[in-house]
Amino acid sequence: MFADDPEMAQAAASIAAIAKDVTEIMADLGLEVADHRIDVTVAYHDACSLQHGQGIRAEPRALLEQAGFKVSDIAEGHFCCGSAGTYNLLQPEMADALGVRKGGHVDATGAQVVASGNLGCMIQMARFTDRPMVHTVELLDWATGGPKPSVLAQE
Repeated sequence: MFADDPEMAQAAASIAAIAKDVTEIMADLGLEVADHRIDVTVAYHDACSLQHGQGIRAEPRALLEQAGFKVSDIAEGHFCCGSAGTYNLLQPEMADALGVRKGGHVDATGAQVVASGNLGCMIQMARFTDRPMVHTVELLDWATGGPKPSVLAQE
């Protein structure tokens, strides 16, 4: 974003070089999966900031699969869910249209739970699907011996 800005380019490049998503760090560290088997299908949602901004798509899926989850891709995964920061506040009609579309694709997966690494996406998508929403790390924590996510504990 600041590549052509003579005053900001170097500082921005330095920050970009050290900025990492938690799934990148976890992939580097490795994952010690607990002995219990979790038979849950997860619809994974790629947040725009993660897939388009940081170029991260494989790591979250690979970690979820390594943890024993069956991962379903959501159709049109490259499309925004309608949150996009403040987009859902500034363009509510379009944000709702995108949310309805994304919710339909989520429901079509048949997954028991939806995971994403972005809180804004989670809040937006929860409006358009009845499936429980969790942060990717909540599922990975559960798979490595942590507590079952509270939204799944009722099931």
